[in-house]
Amino acid sequence: MSGAPGTPPPTDPEDKLIKVERFDHLVLTVADVERSQEFYRDVLGMQPVTFAEDRPGLAFGVQRINLHSSSESLAPAALYPVPGSADICLVTLMAISEVKEHLRACEVRIEEGPVTRVGALGPMISLYFRDPDGNLVEVSRYEELEE
Repeated sequence: MSGAPGTPPPTDPEDKLIKVERFDHLVLTVADVERSQEFYRDVLGMQPVTFAEDRPGLAFGVQRINLHSSSESLAPAALYPVPGSADICLVTLMAISEVKEHLRACEVRIEEGPVTRVGALGPMISLYFRDPDGNLVEVSRYEELEE
C-alpha cells in the first residue's frame, strides 16, 4: 500500500535521489538586454552570446547567464520575473585587489568589501556591487588562492 499522494514508496533514499552535478545556466530578468550585455562584457569579461531562437545570454567558463527582457513574455519563467531581484556570487582567480582596481576603473561603485565570506568550498574574500538593474553581484576569490 502506498502513502499519501505524491509520497514516494519507501526505499533506500540514496538510490532514488536526483544527483545534481552543477549549474548549467541561470536567468536574469533585465530592463535592457543590450545594456546588461555591455556591463557584463566590459566589467566582468563575459562574452555576449545568442542561442536558440535569438535568445540573448552571456557565456563564461562552462556556464551561461540567459538574459530575459522584462518587456517580453517568456514561458516557462519565474513566478515574479523582475529586474533587480537577483543576488549572484561569481568566483575569480584574480587577486581581489586587482578586481577592486578594475571595478573602480569601470566606475562601478563597490557597496561592500573586501570582506571575508564562506563559499561552497570554504573561506573567500568578496566584493559586492550592483549591475545596471540593481542585481547584487558578488565577486569572490577563495582565500587559499589569496596567499
